[in-house]
Amino acid sequence: MSETHPPPRSALVTGGSRGIGRAVCRKLAQAGVGVIVINYLENHDAAAATRQEIESLGAVAHPVPANLAHPSEIDRLFARVAEITPRLDVFVHAAAFGAFKPLSNLKANQWDLSMAVNARSFLLCVQRCLPLMPQGAVVALSSLGGRRAVPNYGAIGASKAALEAMIRQLAMELAPRGIRVNGVAGGLVETDSIAKFPDASRLVRSVVAATPAGRIGAPDDIADVVAFLISPEARWIHGQVLVADGGSSLM
Repeated sequence: MSETHPPPRSALVTGGSRGIGRAVCRKLAQAGVGVIVINYLENHDAAAATRQEIESLGAVAHPVPANLAHPSEIDRLFARVAEITPRLDVFVHAAAFGAFKPLSNLKANQWDLSMAVNARSFLLCVQRCLPLMPQGAVVALSSLGGRRAVPNYGAIGASKAALEAMIRQLAMELAPRGIRVNGVAGGLVETDSIAKFPDASRLVRSVVAATPAGRIGAPDDIADVVAFLISPEARWIHGQVLVADGGSSLM
């Protein structure tokens, strides 16, 4: 009788072609996830580079473009996911979008886009994961701005607060099905997004000065926490948003 092997674990990472999402894809491959669907918006070169990196680690990577602001594109993304793999074991929501400006100057469409990409798309993606995920782990990336007032972070902070509320609610609903839902709230992380902050260099200096660890975060600092949350060692963690910020929120 020939020996049968279980299928490789599979994952979907939104916003997976750069920054924290790319680091998450790398960590998943290192953790033995065999099939990784890399959702991205439009930077094909970044997606191709991420695919090459993931496949050098032994996983099979499938870049799939989709604008998560549009439910129809989320439907198209999951139609492609279903073609790639019969099941999902891991879903990580790393996609994010927003205007870095005060709420008092925010336009209605900027509010709507922040909510659509950062919060609503998480819900829609989880709903579409369910037919493919008999059990597994879901992790969403939040930030300290979801629970604290941060200059020029009004719409994004509000969307992250909504995201964290959904993490708690979905964790309660999905735990009986064998699906764990958690989040990671990071402090300031060294990604391309930093340059979009007004007076970014001053912001970095002020965060470093207020962080006991003496630096801002790196994408791998967040990705390591995600890798823990999808692991069996985190089996008793449901509906939590773990803070990874070098201690900056203590000050």
